[in-house]
Amino acid sequence: MPFMPKLYTYCIPVDDGAAPNPYWGVCTLAICKPAIRRTAQCGDWVVGTGSKRSPIGDISNRVVYAMRISKVLTFQQYDRWTKKFNPNKIPKFSHSDVRRRLGDSIYDYSTGRARQRRGVHNSKNKPTDLRGKNVLISDHFFYFGNRPRILPPRLRAIVKQTQGHRVRRNRPFITPFLRWLKSLNLQPNKLYGLPATKLMSNNGDRRCDDAKRDLKTCSVC
Repeated sequence: MPFMPKLYTYCIPVDDGAAPNPYWGVCTLAICKPAIRRTAQCGDWVVGTGSKRSPIGDISNRVVYAMRISKVLTFQQYDRWTKKFNPNKIPKFSHSDVRRRLGDSIYDYSTGRARQRRGVHNSKNKPTDLRGKNVLISDHFFYFGNRPRILPPRLRAIVKQTQGHRVRRNRPFITPFLRWLKSLNLQPNKLYGLPATKLMSNNGDRRCDDAKRDLKTCSVC
């Protein structure tokens, strides 16, 4: 039988550039959404749709990003991969470039155990992050950020506004969704917008909004 990819969809209320992290040529999902990271495989698609309570308004029927998974790595493998091939994904919280502060390679395995680097997640988030087991990497993605693309009515059944994600119910929509995405005639691996949520100031200090990433309040996790 030919391979049929799965389509994972979820609501992304906190789109700050960390999860997903669309920078430095590849889109990665390394933190939040542990259930998706545990089960998604190469060739599957992960799609984040907007929230009714987004900072830029109600974008609940719009696509914030879509990524086709090209690699699935464990956290330890991802740490080695970023050190060798993409060190900019390693967070450097004092850096003037916000993309460096938002790096999602948060876990350092130099000692054999997961040591948390300073980043957008803190120790409260560590169990949830690691429960996802894997990091998803895409070399074929579309990131729209604060310029999300509206879904045609026939595809809005894939939208999930509550916590969690959809995958089984998306089976009838995989081919129509990919056809729609292709019809946009967009070049992959480009940023067509910027993150809608800003969680850190220019000097790298956390703002009060960063509390949204605490486990008690973070609906994106």
